[in-house]
Amino acid sequence: MALMPVADALAAILAGAEPLPEQMAALDTAYHRVLARDVAALRTQPPQAMSAMDGYAVRAADAADLTARLKVIGEVAAGRPFARKVGANEAVRIFTGGVIPDGADAVIIQEDTATNGDHITITEAAKQGRHIRPAGVDFREGDVLLAKGRRLTDRDLSLAAGMNYPELAVHRRPKVAVLATGDELVMPGEIPGPGQIVYSNGFAIRALARAEGAETIDLGIAADTVEATTDGIRRARDTGADILITMGGASVGDHDLVKRSLEAEGVAMTFWRIAMRPGKPMMHGRLGDMRVIGLPGNPVSSYVCGFLFLVPLIRALSGRKTIHHVRETALLGRDLAANDQREDYLRTRLETRADGTVVATPVMKQDSSLLGNLAVAEGLLIRKPFAPAAAAGDSCAIIRLPT
Repeated sequence: MALMPVADALAAILAGAEPLPEQMAALDTAYHRVLARDVAALRTQPPQAMSAMDGYAVRAADAADLTARLKVIGEVAAGRPFARKVGANEAVRIFTGGVIPDGADAVIIQEDTATNGDHITITEAAKQGRHIRPAGVDFREGDVLLAKGRRLTDRDLSLAAGMNYPELAVHRRPKVAVLATGDELVMPGEIPGPGQIVYSNGFAIRALARAEGAETIDLGIAADTVEATTDGIRRARDTGADILITMGGASVGDHDLVKRSLEAEGVAMTFWRIAMRPGKPMMHGRLGDMRVIGLPGNPVSSYVCGFLFLVPLIRALSGRKTIHHVRETALLGRDLAANDQREDYLRTRLETRADGTVVATPVMKQDSSLLGNLAVAEGLLIRKPFAPAAAAGDSCAIIRLPT
């Protein structure tokens, strides 16, 4: 099978990816969930004109100059409106959040007044509407303030509460099951035997998935047998996973059993090699409603493919409006040789100059096993297949990595 272009591989992975069903989530559990419906205000905020400051509610015409002497006829606190109407040469003591009494159309702040018994004098003239928050200045009943497909921020939760929603309709979180394969893998903290290495890929992939709002299921490490790999695939299906991620066993060696095991379980394979570096031995298929992505075993390849393909899929299933990574333009920080037939994703450091220009300097060693270089990278520099040699200062395309 010919190598599939990156854009075609992503299109295949996203084909038919519709948002998962909606469910209700209490506000305290809705952070970073994705709205399944538009949210319209259930009330007007503020419901009545309110004072923005501590001071006195007055008629602006009565306090237009510094000779004014006004009689204080009562007090308004937040939640305790004043029952009477403010008349000529009268004032009402008012506190922040208090409802503006009938007849009043301005607030003189406390610092601009002097008290003499039950009267006040002023040191600054009143202006109509000053220090008053009009009814509905924030929003009005029926205003759509949060749109379907929005991933809820902490500020959005406060807004929803202010609109009088105790819970919101959101899409179900995608469930991502992660299965590693390989007799050579041991868990962190164990002592590797001869020829063994410490398992690391799954920790980054599960973190990526959780950061995008998915639930993750750790299926552990399967031995290099068809039986063990098949058991892991079945456990993913039995847990109701929307996405199964396998890691390793995706190449063409005698011990790379994942493709064989997936096909034996009925997975319809879409592709199993793509024209990118790092990450050529990547697979994709479907097992009923469960989507399967087979990531390479090398840790950098695994992460880059997870970032480029798994993240948009999670976003699509979550109902996000924006699912694709944003590409930016930068200046190349060092010379690069001509590229071959594969699309390159170079781990790169990013520097922002004083004028806002971003300079992208690829790390010198791009081997797909080098976790140290992956950890210090701040972005991926994209080079198209057969791109000609490029010099420092040339324009280039980048995608920023999560921070």
